[in-house]
Amino acid sequence: MNTSTKVISLVGLLATIVPCVLFFFGIIGHEAVKLAALIGTIVWFISTPFWMNRKLGPDADRVEI
Repeated sequence: MNTSTKVISLVGLLATIVPCVLFFFGIIGHEAVKLAALIGTIVWFISTPFWMNRKLGPDADRVEI
């Protein structure tokens, strides 16, 4: 599962970045960039936390933020 979530996360990130570059070169329109960036951002934010988890320290329950 870890590898598949990383791949999904990478696809979401690429779906956010690549349309912006294509727009810069005049290949696609502004509406297509907005839609692709929105979908890519949503995919990236949903998939990334599943593989970017971090281990909490032994005293994490006593720390106040």
